[in-house]
Amino acid sequence: MRRRLLALTLTCASAVLAAGCGALPGGGGRHTVTVWLMKDSASPDFLRRFTADFERTHKDLRLDIRIQQWTGIGPKVQAALRGKAQDGPDVIEVGNTQVAQYVEGGRLTNLTLESMRDWGMRDWLPGLAEPGQDNSAQYGIPWYAANRVVVYRKDLFAKAGITSPPRTRAAWLAATEKLDSGTTQGIYLAGQDWYTLAGFVWDEGGDLAQRTGDVWKGTLDSPAALRGMDFYRRLQALGDGPADADEEHPPQAEVFATGQVAQIVAVPGIAQAVVQKNPALKDKLGFFPVPGRTADRPGTVFTGGSDLIVPRNTDDRDAAVAVVAALTGARWDTDLARTMNYVPNKTTLASAVAGEEGVAAMAAGAAHGRATPSTPQWAAVEADNPIKTYMTKVLTGADPAGEARRASRRITEQLAPGLG
Repeated sequence: MRRRLLALTLTCASAVLAAGCGALPGGGGRHTVTVWLMKDSASPDFLRRFTADFERTHKDLRLDIRIQQWTGIGPKVQAALRGKAQDGPDVIEVGNTQVAQYVEGGRLTNLTLESMRDWGMRDWLPGLAEPGQDNSAQYGIPWYAANRVVVYRKDLFAKAGITSPPRTRAAWLAATEKLDSGTTQGIYLAGQDWYTLAGFVWDEGGDLAQRTGDVWKGTLDSPAALRGMDFYRRLQALGDGPADADEEHPPQAEVFATGQVAQIVAVPGIAQAVVQKNPALKDKLGFFPVPGRTADRPGTVFTGGSDLIVPRNTDDRDAAVAVVAALTGARWDTDLARTMNYVPNKTTLASAVAGEEGVAAMAAGAAHGRATPSTPQWAAVEADNPIKTYMTKVLTGADPAGEARRASRRITEQLAPGLG
């Protein structure tokens, strides 16, 4: 999952659920629990059903669910964490990779005990759980996930004699080479799709950056990371993706909709945009997990999504914890996943979305998903993004080892100024 805001707009979910903007209606004398959820994370119907059930089973509590905009949410959350309890939220939804920036300063509630004792943290998706930790303490509680899969043209696969989706990288390369024929691109993979690259790096045992003690350093120049980049280079060459642009320039949905592309790497929801632009592709699109090095497990993928946090300045810790427990528990987490086509927060809940091909492919990959390095400074890396520059250089013929060293030094400078 990266979402932000400058204007501090606040829309109440209550406005959808009940007349007016403010707290949801409830019995007198109840304690109000204020919950900030992000726009489009949950449907109004889901929120209505959850609220009714929660208030029915927690007679002393009333929910005030307030919908926030992703744009610029960081400063708003930081202000809430520093504010007075009666003025701020008791539970906040945050992007999984954002937790690290909120942990600083000791303003989040440590939920390690509940996670171990009550919430089955061993089964959580690693790409949601690990970014929610700091020094082995759990602050962010996994809620839902989404990640990239391979979206492909079933008709073009059949025409090329490929009867089933590949399950290994070697088979994927062979199939893509077969598909890359005539006017058809075997795959459209933009040169700067660094989230996809990260998965290949992780699969090889490498990382974008690693921490030694309290110091983070860029590690794109490790042998494992270089192997990941080499696979990316070989795959990207089997199409016409631009070496100097990412997947949004131009939007890969538009490219895929032209009908001359056999595969892209994207979240399954992109299929709707593709079909809107080219209705002839309806029922011709399929999904499979990004293949791994071996057939026994899918490839590692970047896992996006959301965690729930509880500010330390809440005036009712128990009530806030009750909301988190309910939202992230099996019943409502699987309900949300089915409603919104998400991956549930636990590997043991994957069967809940098995009936949706695209979501099932996501769930298979999410079981081995990862997130970006868990440091507040990572945002600085993404803002300047030497990884993109490195990828373009390699794809246009530069020495991979030399460019990887340069990119790693730049990442180190951004994560730990003075050590680059």
